[in-house]
Amino acid sequence: MGILNITPDSFFDGGEYKTVEEAVKRAIKMVEEGAKIVDIGGESTRPGSKEVSIEEELNRVIPTIKAIKNRCSANISIDTKKVEVAKKAIEVGAGMVNDVSGLTDPDMVKLVSESGVYVVIMHMQGTPTDMQDKPQYDNVVNEIRNWLNDRVENAIKNGIEKEKILIDPGIGFGKTLEHNLEILKRINEFVGIAGGVMVGASRKSFIEHLSGAKPEERLGGSLSAAVVSALSGVDIIRVHDVKESKQAIDLVNAIR
Repeated sequence: MGILNITPDSFFDGGEYKTVEEAVKRAIKMVEEGAKIVDIGGESTRPGSKEVSIEEELNRVIPTIKAIKNRCSANISIDTKKVEVAKKAIEVGAGMVNDVSGLTDPDMVKLVSESGVYVVIMHMQGTPTDMQDKPQYDNVVNEIRNWLNDRVENAIKNGIEKEKILIDPGIGFGKTLEHNLEILKRINEFVGIAGGVMVGASRKSFIEHLSGAKPEERLGGSLSAAVVSALSGVDIIRVHDVKESKQAIDLVNAIR
């Protein structure tokens, strides 16, 4: 899954795609490099970020989705927690909702169930504004796994097919460096809860906490996380660097 942020303030690529044409070119390039899914977001969820209005988020993502669908055959995921944004995105061609709020809104559950799209249920402790203010767990993997399992059961109870549900433990969303490393170490324990597992560790700040690397210097750490995830049974790797990640995963699959 290639990341396409139509935002001015995302931690790595914020402000890079100021026009629809720039965003479309990036989407096409990611597909050419091997992305099976393009994940489009119009609201930053970096630590400390603020919410944007529904209107602003719609204005950022909907013209981009329309243009991409007209220009290439990319599978589109909409990265949003707002039902109104997800609904409009589905209407113009998105086939997946990537919900950082973990499918906790009953209206989002209903939308996903009735539309038949795929959904990613992600775990986050707190909100983007406060999630890194001393996150705490007694057993990070067990607690996240149990929470995700409950969310998956609720989704299935409300008519969403298990095969169309992916879970994401939420690397960097209300977790310390130690929490993130423990999740990656035990990521195989999330396999089987839903139709698949997704991991998004690309360029995130826990790599800096370990190595001192700034966002533009974190490719090596990102690839390491991707390889560990792939070897542990993860189905989707969400990345900024599609070409390099695809090469790494192709080699993992060849070795396996």
